[in-house]
Amino acid sequence: MSDCIFCRIVAGNLPCWKVWEDALVLAFLDINPVAEGHTLVIPKAHARDITGMTREDLAAVTAALARIAPVVTDLVGAEGFNLLNNCGCVAGQVVEHVHFHIIPRKEADGRGYRWITSTYPEGRGDQLAARIAGALS
Repeated sequence: MSDCIFCRIVAGNLPCWKVWEDALVLAFLDINPVAEGHTLVIPKAHARDITGMTREDLAAVTAALARIAPVVTDLVGAEGFNLLNNCGCVAGQVVEHVHFHIIPRKEADGRGYRWITSTYPEGRGDQLAARIAGALS
């Protein structure tokens, strides 16, 4: 898509700090990093979010993430990393081209992560799991 910033990067029309590339995947440093080494991994083919990706592209991106994340983490001296994908603007997706963030993490880096949990009312977990499983079968 000509108006997609990531498609323009893939096409070579915009610069990036490329860290890895193959026939289906491109990985580059985020220009507004959450942490040093914050890397984006994208399929070269345009898809708005993960639900629009082909199985081949999803497999290629997953393989790239498994290869790139430990290298980035090690090179910046991090002890771990967050792997993040946002689907839809309500979930925080800003660029409408599927992308995964590798965010290296260090002890006491001050980044934190807000994970606000809850519990299901009695019976709701069973009901919801059955509905989802039924829709998937």
